Amino acid sequence: MQVLRCLPKQEILNLNVSLGRGGEACIYAVPSHSNLVAKVYHKPTVAHAYKLQAMLTNPPENPTASLGHISIAWPQDLLRAVDGSDRIIGFLMPRIRGMRPIIDFYNPRTRRQHCPLFNYQYLLRTARNLAAAFAALHSSGYCIGDVNESNILVSDTALVTLVDTDSFQVIDPDSNVVYRCPVGKPEFTPPELQNKIFSQYDREITHDLFGLGVLIFQLLMEGTHPFSGIFQGAGEPPAYESRIAAGHFTYSRRRQVPYLATPVAPAWEILHPALQELFLRCFEDGHQDPHLRPSAQTWLSAIAEAEESLVTCSVNPQHNYNSHLNVCPWCERTSRLGGRDPFPSHQAIAAREHLKPRIPAKRRYNNQPTYRPQQPVAPLPTYHWQPGVPQQKTPFYQQLKQRKFYPVVLCLMGFGLLGYLDVMVKFTRPFVSQNAYSQQTLMSRQTNNNKNLNFADYYKQGHAAYKVRDYARAIENFNQALEKDPNHSKAHVNRGNARYNMKDYEGALTDYTEALQLNPREIKAFVNRGNVRYMLAEYSNDPDREYTLAIADFNNALRLNNKEVEAYIRRGVVRSQVAKYSGDSQQDYQLALNDFTQAINLNASKAEAYFQRGIVHSQIAQYSSNYLQEYNKAIADFDQALSINSKMGKGYLKRGMIHYELAQYGGRESEANRLKAIDDLQTSAKVSLEQEDMENYQQALSSLCIVVENKCDALFQSTNIMDSGETK
Repeated sequence: MQVLRCLPKQEILNLNVSLGRGGEACIYAVPSHSNLVAKVYHKPTVAHAYKLQAMLTNPPENPTASLGHISIAWPQDLLRAVDGSDRIIGFLMPRIRGMRPIIDFYNPRTRRQHCPLFNYQYLLRTARNLAAAFAALHSSGYCIGDVNESNILVSDTALVTLVDTDSFQVIDPDSNVVYRCPVGKPEFTPPELQNKIFSQYDREITHDLFGLGVLIFQLLMEGTHPFSGIFQGAGEPPAYESRIAAGHFTYSRRRQVPYLATPVAPAWEILHPALQELFLRCFEDGHQDPHLRPSAQTWLSAIAEAEESLVTCSVNPQHNYNSHLNVCPWCERTSRLGGRDPFPSHQAIAAREHLKPRIPAKRRYNNQPTYRPQQPVAPLPTYHWQPGVPQQKTPFYQQLKQRKFYPVVLCLMGFGLLGYLDVMVKFTRPFVSQNAYSQQTLMSRQTNNNKNLNFADYYKQGHAAYKVRDYARAIENFNQALEKDPNHSKAHVNRGNARYNMKDYEGALTDYTEALQLNPREIKAFVNRGNVRYMLAEYSNDPDREYTLAIADFNNALRLNNKEVEAYIRRGVVRSQVAKYSGDSQQDYQLALNDFTQAINLNASKAEAYFQRGIVHSQIAQYSSNYLQEYNKAIADFDQALSINSKMGKGYLKRGMIHYELAQYGGRESEANRLKAIDDLQTSAKVSLEQEDMENYQQALSSLCIVVENKCDALFQSTNIMDSGETK
């Protein structure tokens, strides 16, 4: 397509290479300007035009401009239609390269995979630069509105970029018109806006400050949400939005809340005292009075204080912690997690030990803290470690031979890092001074200089990245493959799969649809598009429509191949969901059972089919006079699923809760069922923790607290859950 760029001079741009597509717009590469991308709206409106003009008139200050880094991906120029109408249809913005979503850094597993040398100091620096970007926007009168982890990108040197800026709330200073942000994510939404229609409210800076507090907490607490915890009440644990609305900050000091801190989370005490105080102000005091929440500038000062007080562990130089602690908390955490070090040493990384469990230490070390000098505010040094090197195949418990040149190499690396830090002493200016993947192209850190790669090369690289769950890199590889051959349907399917795993459901939907336009017999595209529509139903104003479209996709897949097992399973899942709200739930439940049974008949080794059929039987039991028969059918299905896959944590969880429900009916089997429930829930917690499945892990512990009458303290100290076995 052709668009007209107006500044600095009029220019016709030919936009042919799509980099991503969302529900509102499409992103294109700009051939003549490699550092820019074009965002073109599907249905441009007058409101879009006025909002963009207001943004261009009043851009925020860039706190990292002196470092040559863009902290806020602000619109740079308007794009107009070439049909003579002069309509504003989109804009140009910076093309962000070499950065990843912030979740890849605060999530311990992805951090170990993609940037294993990103230690606690880097996390503090990331939080500091994030606060600086918020402060810049707030100083210019902007509110982000939709604060969430998808709209924040981070570099290997802890620099931060905010994207999706055209969704921010903007006030036109000339007309005083407010262009609201109509969307938001519940986990980052303050209590006063929970269950509200965002398009009906003007956002305030205090609203952003709640989301900023959540993000900083997650950065410094290994991805733990400040309102996550083990529920102490009866029934299902409330969703995050309910916890936030009630003000149930898990680490509250001034009020009782029905949650205990998740055992797998770091201890509250690891946080610098100044940061502890700000989190209490943000989530406790700020619950009643939002204006008591710390400003971005206040966070900036406290994080700088925390960074200046860092000391270094004498055992592992990658372990940095604040000087108010007497011993290294990361050494203790490594032991607690069965040898999984959140900040692995250089030796461990060189030996590839950071990607698998290590033998727990046989003796405790007396760590004498070594104080380190004040560090520069922005960027930290780029790593010498490259995660793309093929992994060495080393048995889990093989003792690695220490080579004589290791000390020399490590010393040189240490001096090199310190020297780089001295060179990089530049300070952030004292003002201090729909999904990110559908808004920006994320280039991998390892730039491929070979310009002669063909479609097959990029396609293979995409497959390789997908296999190791590096979905961002897989998307980029498939982007490059599709630039070579845009009509390859399977490449669209594979890029859609990577986008699905990044929770970019709109982008995945677009890819699957394009694949089907190229090849209407692409069965996997139908199945996967049905999965996407099932996920989109959760966020839709019309979920019934999404469920209907999902079932139609599964029907089309089965029309092409009536032995497509996955289509039966997924259609059954959707039908069981529809049954919960259906006027004829029994008929819908029966249709779901038929789907799962058909899948089992086609492939008796499908554990998921047995598990899902067990779920339906347990749901039917809750409304059936013959509940015992339905519960027994459910248990039989879970038994079969677990015999096929003994590591299915959710299978133990559901079977355990059925045993608990049966125990509540009394009778001779009551105590036996209660003991079976405890055993299943303990196993579920252990297996889920090994697989780093925090959702099922927390659910298992919450359920366990109910079954054993809230004796959670004893459970958390039990080696049956935390210390038995190795983490994955």
